[in-house]
Amino acid sequence: MRIALLTESTYSNAQRGAGWCGRLADGLVEHEFQLYLLARGERPGPAGAEPGPPVRGLTAVHTLPMWGRRPAGRGPAAHRRGPYRKAYEQLVRALVLPAERSSFGPGLYRLAELARADGALPAFLASGHAQRVLERVWRSPGADTAAGRPLVRDVLVAGDLLEQCLRPLAADWYGTGPGGIGAADLCHVVGGGPAALPALAAKQLHGIPFVVTEHGLHLREQYRSYRTAPYRWPVRALLLSFFRLLTEETYRQAAALTPGSAYDQQWQQRCGADPARIRVVHEGSPAVAREAAGPEPEQPTVVWAGPLEPGRDPELMLHAFAKIRAELPGARLRMYGEEGVPGYRAHCAAIAARLGITAAVDFEGRPGSPAEAWQAGQVVVFSALAQRSPRLLADAMLSGRAVVATDVGVAREVVGPSGLLVPPRSPLAVAGACLALLRDEERRARLGLAGRLRAQERFAVEPEVTAFREIYLELVSRWPAFPAGSGRRLQPFARPAEYWVAGSARPEPAAPAGGDQEPATGASAPGALAEVL
Repeated sequence: MRIALLTESTYSNAQRGAGWCGRLADGLVEHEFQLYLLARGERPGPAGAEPGPPVRGLTAVHTLPMWGRRPAGRGPAAHRRGPYRKAYEQLVRALVLPAERSSFGPGLYRLAELARADGALPAFLASGHAQRVLERVWRSPGADTAAGRPLVRDVLVAGDLLEQCLRPLAADWYGTGPGGIGAADLCHVVGGGPAALPALAAKQLHGIPFVVTEHGLHLREQYRSYRTAPYRWPVRALLLSFFRLLTEETYRQAAALTPGSAYDQQWQQRCGADPARIRVVHEGSPAVAREAAGPEPEQPTVVWAGPLEPGRDPELMLHAFAKIRAELPGARLRMYGEEGVPGYRAHCAAIAARLGITAAVDFEGRPGSPAEAWQAGQVVVFSALAQRSPRLLADAMLSGRAVVATDVGVAREVVGPSGLLVPPRSPLAVAGACLALLRDEERRARLGLAGRLRAQERFAVEPEVTAFREIYLELVSRWPAFPAGSGRRLQPFARPAEYWVAGSARPEPAAPAGGDQEPATGASAPGALAEVL
């Protein structure tokens, strides 16, 4: 099966060879993967960077710079400006007029068709024609952001941002020749957001189904990041409207959704996803093969890990440790993590001084590895107000250390009965849980072992790879082999079944007939095939 992996990442990540995309391609060697990367940069890689090892099963990497200078190219011909303006106006009206939200998909797909025909979309979106459409619709009566009275500079800034967000529609990826998404049997979107645009376009242009995997919801992260974005609020509102409607359209069109946790599944359903098409697939971690942490330190020690920021609530840990210290004078607290908010480390140090525990608290900064942090303590505490990702929790459990976590987000799902869950914002509860474990070595060992076994079972790489093998076959088996009006040479698989059982006598498949014989644009050298998330 030919699978197009679509994701958004940075060029620096292109040198890593053991991440999620690499593990998937390496585990499913019976399929052929090509990676289509929306890269946050303008150059194919940092100067002097050494290519990483090639990933087995990943045959090519295609990159599209997402941010920065728009691609070179001429605008649409005079007779095509009208269709461009009409499609763009349809899209913008969906962003700002509540009564016209349903026009987002048609406007998006019409722009994709126009861009496929002449490649003039980036130049059009940067033109005065598009800016006048955006300004007129944005300031029309009844617009969501009309009360903000968007200024001319807001129109210019929002126009540039929309051009960057819509840039994947103009990529030269949609042919049916070798290297084109149109030749794939299935698209796999990793991360959501703009990475879903090529999959939506491929489904519209070629009838190709797609699956979406999110390890942390893209829309939720956009809402968090735009709170501090350097734009006026009308621009932020417009862009968040775009991401919200794009997410809803992606969930509506996806053949399957595979969130990394049941917590994310609930968010997807709130965004309109069909529960029947959702299957939770926990993100596998190579850390399951790591040995458990060694002997515990002799001195009673609590480890806290995470960015030093209000959302992780290190203040709760400090207040809880003051109560622990009152009961166990010899206890120590080691806090691992970089400063997430400027000046927040000094703020935490001031709280420790006020509580009289400065001598027993060590701010260790970023550890060399997570395993180094877990090794340093007897109990690991997570005091976050919102635990969105299971990765750090699972890594701590894999160390074999007993875990105490606030009962928020994914904590109950990940920790379950193998650790202690406490209410958020309760120093007394955190202190009580820590004291119970620090005073009972046998219980610490029992919960640590239970947590390690639970994490190994849920977050191993093999079950994740097996789940996607089943999902791929299920989707392709029930998807129409001959979708109406797709215009492609319709063949569900590139090779017949005999190919996989014929031993070494494997003929090479013939080149696709009847499609666009386009070269694989943007393919990197073999060494750069180790692209990961």
